[in-house]
Amino acid sequence: MKTETIRVKTNQKIEMVDITPDIAHKIKSSGYKSGVVMAYVPHTTSAITINEGADPDVKRDMLMILNQMVPLKAGYRHAEGNSAAHIKASLVGQSVLFGVDDGKLVLGTWQSIFFCEFDGPRVRRVDIHYLSSSG
Repeated sequence: MKTETIRVKTNQKIEMVDITPDIAHKIKSSGYKSGVVMAYVPHTTSAITINEGADPDVKRDMLMILNQMVPLKAGYRHAEGNSAAHIKASLVGQSVLFGVDDGKLVLGTWQSIFFCEFDGPRVRRVDIHYLSSSG
């Protein structure tokens, strides 16, 4: 299995960054033509998801509800003070799968791939795993 990495620089404590162009560029430059790809976030306080990328209010709404569900302060016991980030990362998840056809991402019309930062700002890593290939 071939693996590549992209770096994501976040600027806020909590944010969603559209990394679709970065992943598409990495796939195109790799020469990968067709198959299944997994994007994986190897961090415990960040996540990755696929959702609507056309309307920025979707990101705002998602973060608003996550913050309501899991507030920054709620009597958590974890000494580092970032329990909310760990919980949000587990709720959203650390990986997404998507197809590639003719060197292009197979996503729905409005879909984008988002890196979700819950304990920033930081420089983070997203690993791109090429799981299967037909050329």
